[in-house]
Amino acid sequence: MSSGASDSPNALRLKWLTFFGQWLRNPRSMASVTPSGRQLARLMATAMPPGSQRVVELGAGTGAITDALLRHGIQPQALLAVEMNPVLHRLLQRRFPDTHVACGDARHLHTLVHATRTFAPGQVDVVCSSLGLLTMPHDLQHDILTAAFQVLHPQGVFIQYTYGPNHPLDDGVRQQLGLECRRVGLAWRNLPPARVYVYSRRA
Repeated sequence: MSSGASDSPNALRLKWLTFFGQWLRNPRSMASVTPSGRQLARLMATAMPPGSQRVVELGAGTGAITDALLRHGIQPQALLAVEMNPVLHRLLQRRFPDTHVACGDARHLHTLVHATRTFAPGQVDVVCSSLGLLTMPHDLQHDILTAAFQVLHPQGVFIQYTYGPNHPLDDGVRQQLGLECRRVGLAWRNLPPARVYVYSRRA
């Protein structure tokens, strides 16, 4: 299992500065001013259903959740990390050389998954998202969730964290897509604290 470079103090500082620098350049494109903390990353990984093998990560950032997914047992070649920011994308490529890393838009997830040539759309077990759904227009939420559930198998789940007090997906969008939602935990040591939710198709 490859989990990338070790998190030495210097490595952590560099990742934080890189992330913060990209936030300063374009804050609207970033879900947070700081990368995900270890507690949140572990909570996202443990929220996956038992037996999950093929995973897509959206908004991988500096790789905190990517690292947690690999440490949880996901094989590098069974993980696709998607990041739209080109600077963070290059950082992820260097940190996780054995993992599929794509620079692209979550709305084009079908194409990105197909390009891995390792697993196909409809075979994904889990989509883990660090995208800022809470602040997105509802039509963009709809497009991203639609793309995610197109690549998930029928029992696949979409895992999302949020800094708000309630789940971040608009109720109208959730109903249109026929999704159920449950909260799985609170990462209270994260900065800021974050709640993790799992979305699945309604039975």
